[in-house]
Amino acid sequence: MTNPSDHPRRSLYLDAMGIQEWARRDETASKLPAASVPDPAPVSAVRAGQMGSDVATLDWEPLCERVLACTQCALHKGRTQAVFGVGNRQAQWMIIGEAPGADEDRQGEPFVGRAGKLLNNMLLAVGLKREEVYIANIVKCRPPNNRDPQPEEAQSCEPYLQRQIELIKPKLILALGRIAAQNLLKSTEAVGVLRGKRLNYGDTGIPLVVTYHPAYLLRSPREKRKAWHDLQLARAIVAASSS
Repeated sequence: MTNPSDHPRRSLYLDAMGIQEWARRDETASKLPAASVPDPAPVSAVRAGQMGSDVATLDWEPLCERVLACTQCALHKGRTQAVFGVGNRQAQWMIIGEAPGADEDRQGEPFVGRAGKLLNNMLLAVGLKREEVYIANIVKCRPPNNRDPQPEEAQSCEPYLQRQIELIKPKLILALGRIAAQNLLKSTEAVGVLRGKRLNYGDTGIPLVVTYHPAYLLRSPREKRKAWHDLQLARAIVAASSS
């Protein structure tokens, strides 16, 4: 993978994120700090007993069909279509957000609005194209008026997301925002507490990095520098696992 520091258009991508470029630090990205606090208590990943029915055995196409036809919670009543996920099914990076919005509900693809454009630029800033990663959400259907997903809604969708993670076996999960982070980590901590360190997804050993949701960054551009540090940390973790 190309080092973003050597990428001739890196400054353009950082500019698109609204971040002024600064001089390189002496320390390399691989020396970024690891977790400064213990990982959350392990949670089970893909276990057939927890996932219910046969979701844990489904391959991609039947899994997608199951999601598109799902009626496990009330969210299906207001959707235009379920948003399964999109991207490289052998991706090293898996990006997980909260829930589909209005644009995503219409188009059937996660992160296609303004937040999606910023996400694309964030990925480009670390040398990744959108089609190189896999993008999904905690819930597959749009909550009414873009409200936060309810716990029972996230629980209904959890087997699908767990199965996607099991099929992809990513080298890194990047959790975007509070809802994604808290559901994946089974935590109640704020994003500001969880970000900036290497965590793990349950007992799978898959590294997980938390950062701010692109929609939040659009409202709070001063936090983009912190998001950039999170992306550097994520990139260093993947690079270390590939060396």
